[in-house]
Amino acid sequence: MASSEESDSSREAAGFFVEQSIVVSAARHCGHAFQWVQVMSDDKAISAAKRSRARKRRFYEMGPDFNGGRPGFWVADESVLPPHGVYRLPASTPPVPYMFNKSKGSLPYDLERCFHWWLISDRTKAVFERIDPEAFVFVPCDVRVPQGRYQGADYWLCDVARVLDALDESASCLRIGVRDDVHYLDHGQKYYAHIPGYKLVFREASIGNAHIFRMAYKDATVICDQEFKDACKSAGLKRIQFCDRAKSRY
Repeated sequence: MASSEESDSSREAAGFFVEQSIVVSAARHCGHAFQWVQVMSDDKAISAAKRSRARKRRFYEMGPDFNGGRPGFWVADESVLPPHGVYRLPASTPPVPYMFNKSKGSLPYDLERCFHWWLISDRTKAVFERIDPEAFVFVPCDVRVPQGRYQGADYWLCDVARVLDALDESASCLRIGVRDDVHYLDHGQKYYAHIPGYKLVFREASIGNAHIFRMAYKDATVICDQEFKDACKSAGLKRIQFCDRAKSRY
């Protein structure tokens, strides 16, 4: 059996920090084997594990599902957007002028990337507001076309404004560091990053009734729960990707 010092060293090498825990069985975590302390009978341990799984919510990283095609839409005047380095979208932002030109490429689907935010359709906005209205900031888009007036559905710039520090770092598999490059806006702050075996596990108590949020220390990552995902699927929203980060990716 490896010594406790060797175990701590292997965990540091994996890029995350693990507090001492008392758990109920042997497990393999992030590709490294650890010996756990047995504190109850096997039957009781199995029963407790089943109850825990039954209560556990599922969470997904969500975002645009890119198809690699050329977009036929763009912001016609970026001066209305927040300045560089401001990642949150103020509700006071004036209507964002958007050019739609299908001769240049594909028109937007229900959710597309727009800098740090999303460009979403009117029906996407309706789903988002119904499931978790307090999570978002919406700014209307002033859609324009090369000739005549735009006659289609409304579009919106959308920001997931809620940020939660809800990651269970001891159960997840990722790199946790402190940014030491002065060229980054988060210089001197903690950050999360991918490593082989990347996996995210969240503390449900820190999420509460929220259905969608950005991750603290990994601001570009948006997480939603099963109810939010199901609502998007039921509404037939297109071009949205959901990835179960509780499963390791190698």
